[in-house]
Amino acid sequence: MASHNDTGKIGEDLAAVWFEEKDYTILHKNWRHKNLEVDIIATNNDILHFIEVKAVTTLKFGNPEDKVSEKKIHNLINASEEYLFQNPQWKRIQFDVLSITMIKNSAVEYFLIKDVYL
Repeated sequence: MASHNDTGKIGEDLAAVWFEEKDYTILHKNWRHKNLEVDIIATNNDILHFIEVKAVTTLKFGNPEDKVSEKKIHNLINASEEYLFQNPQWKRIQFDVLSITMIKNSAVEYFLIKDVYL
């Protein structure tokens, strides 16, 4: 597996723990439908959260949240539409981005961007 895949997997695992510590209930990790994927689907306060996780081990190429493209947000929205078709009970949804910075010999940093939109 390529190192960026390892970083992504570690980031998603850290994200799940971080959200659980903040009283989110994780419903799915890496939920897939055809070619679409949502890193984490979770609930908190009766809101269904579709969460994109971006993790980096260096800031050489910018902050993790800078790597969330417009296309990625569109894919997240499209995946959410399918998820909601399969699970129509949800009335309130939100799209979030969790940015994780994992620099060697430094504490892991988390930055949550809530309710993102285009």
